[in-house]
Amino acid sequence: MAKLSIVAALAAMVALTLTALRLRRARRDFDEEVEAWKLRLDLDLRQARKERNQLLDALAEAFLLIDAETRVIFANRTAREMFQGREILGRSLADAFLDRRLVDALAPCLETGEAVTTRVVLPAQASPLGNQERRGTNAWVVDAARLSESSAEDPTTRVVIRDVTNEHQTEQIRKDFVANASHELRTPLAIINGYLENLLDDGLADDPELTRRFLKVMRRHTERISRIIEDMLVISRLESGEAGALKVKPFRMRSCIQDVLERLESMIRAQQAEIRIEMQDDALSFTGDRFYWTQILFNLVENALKQNPRKGLTVTVGCTRDAEATRIWVTDDGVGIPSADLPHIFRRFYRVEKHHSQEEIKGTGLGLSIVKRAVEAHGGTIEVRSAPGEDTRFTIVVPLEAEAALQTGLDPSEAPLGSAGSS
Repeated sequence: MAKLSIVAALAAMVALTLTALRLRRARRDFDEEVEAWKLRLDLDLRQARKERNQLLDALAEAFLLIDAETRVIFANRTAREMFQGREILGRSLADAFLDRRLVDALAPCLETGEAVTTRVVLPAQASPLGNQERRGTNAWVVDAARLSESSAEDPTTRVVIRDVTNEHQTEQIRKDFVANASHELRTPLAIINGYLENLLDDGLADDPELTRRFLKVMRRHTERISRIIEDMLVISRLESGEAGALKVKPFRMRSCIQDVLERLESMIRAQQAEIRIEMQDDALSFTGDRFYWTQILFNLVENALKQNPRKGLTVTVGCTRDAEATRIWVTDDGVGIPSADLPHIFRRFYRVEKHHSQEEIKGTGLGLSIVKRAVEAHGGTIEVRSAPGEDTRFTIVVPLEAEAALQTGLDPSEAPLGSAGSS
């Protein structure tokens, strides 16, 4: 009986041992399976994050994720490039952004969770781009909203920052253009209206000599209005399609220069100015819109004469071509352009004050703006340098690739330009 009990006990122990071993093996298999699932989930999560980051990095706008403590916990490639040179991950918005106005734009969303979209206009020194900013005043649209899946206790806010500087500057140019054009047209119209009132209401029409003098003044201002309107139409045509607005044909540059000088002959004679033409090859043929090149040269030569009304001015018009580009220049030995004015002379309606007679009718202030736009429409560049009292030189460079692109009907801005520089 005792032996049976011992055998039974031993059997029970063996059974328990086997059961324990099976349970241990099952637990080990279970743990291994759990670890495998964890590893698989971790890999899936990493892959999902990688794909998410790739998608967000492909965005043209800066994308940020902000935690409840207003710290940056994610920034896509555009955001990292925007804040190049500064580490923003893990930093507060106040530390990441250079200007408080960007932080203030996000404040309502961060505080209340309410979505916000607003535009922020900053001076160059406050741009998110830091010392990379070269455009002056810059504008940004800030779009922020709380992620719906984040908890109220620990919210996450997504922020999208879009650079709208080009649109802002274009809109500002349009507003300035309208305001300046209105002012420029209003002034001669007011003068004409005033003289008409004097003639009609004050009974001055019976004085032939006075009437004739009034009519001469009104005619000059009427011509000024016509010139302003003509110049505005030229700019509008250029900006409506650039190369598409051009009628491209080969023409001789010497003939174009001669046409300009013939149109300005009376002014040249009145000022006893000397005009010199410098060309290595009088038969040099240029491909472009002759109308606009006549406008370019006319405005440059006329500008030199108007800004230097003294007798004996020397104006030089030159053209040459090398293996890289065609170069055209207009120089004069007049009073020059002050260095403070040089960066602005191609702006619309900008005038350099020369203290001319108050009886003179000012130019439209659009001539050099037309010159720059017409040169750029041909794929060229224009630069100016001036030594007051010595000489002023406008230099135009049109790469041969741009000229060739015009011949084939392409946009010259898309031509594979070489290393042609200005002389």
